[in-house]
Amino acid sequence: METIDIKSFDQYLIKEASRVKLNEISANPWEQTLNKQDCNEELSYLQKKLIQLQEKFFIDRRRKLLIVLQGMDTSGKNSTIRNVFRGFNPQFIHVASFEKPTKKELSYDFLWRVHQNIPASGEIVVFDRSHYEDVLAVRVNELCEETKWRKRFQHINNFEQLLVDEGTIILKFYLHIDREEQKSRLQQRINLPHKNWKFDPSDLVARKKWELYESAYEEVFEKTSLPHAPWYIIPANKKWSRNLLIAQIICATLDDLHLTYPKVKFNPDDTLIT
Repeated sequence: METIDIKSFDQYLIKEASRVKLNEISANPWEQTLNKQDCNEELSYLQKKLIQLQEKFFIDRRRKLLIVLQGMDTSGKNSTIRNVFRGFNPQFIHVASFEKPTKKELSYDFLWRVHQNIPASGEIVVFDRSHYEDVLAVRVNELCEETKWRKRFQHINNFEQLLVDEGTIILKFYLHIDREEQKSRLQQRINLPHKNWKFDPSDLVARKKWELYESAYEEVFEKTSLPHAPWYIIPANKKWSRNLLIAQIICATLDDLHLTYPKVKFNPDDTLIT
């Protein structure tokens, strides 16, 4: 299968110390020629390739892969996981979701619960929300002093550097939707009976703090998008282009490792089972 060059996605990459303004960035596909049918067909092809790459990645066991998904409410973190990683061997992939910390988790440092979910050698782990909530939700909702959460930027950078030093590849994706798209998706959760369970009145409280969350994310990108642990902004108003783009970047990252199946110590042509 044809390899994908990771550099072809540099336009989505947030460069180190860059200041971005989310309200100036389109949440619709940046490639105007994209359409739903073509994207879904290419995604189907890439899913088959990703399954092969996952197997080689596990057999190789020299590296680990951590994928972080963040975004506003309704940005599609669960949907991304369901669509991009369809068909993966569940033995070698793990999804960790980080909800409101429990009383026990709060009694430790903020990275304690995160460190317990990092990938082992040959494993892929996907974070549905992550340690970044401790400089996002904590900041917006004023859950601790500013002096405390500001120190966490450096703690996060040190933590991610440790993971990289130990062989982990880190990809961080911000699923970028605009406010109108969020309104539409929230309304669907109210109108459609099979989606009612997804709606939580607290979503409306968070929606009123949209600008505060945008500002918080913008500082996160400025402080923590580093060459060893980059952030990508993924236009996510259209689910089909979002899924494809993330699959392409993961494929390109794994292609760059030049993974192969191991050489065997016997000659298959000379081996006969009777």
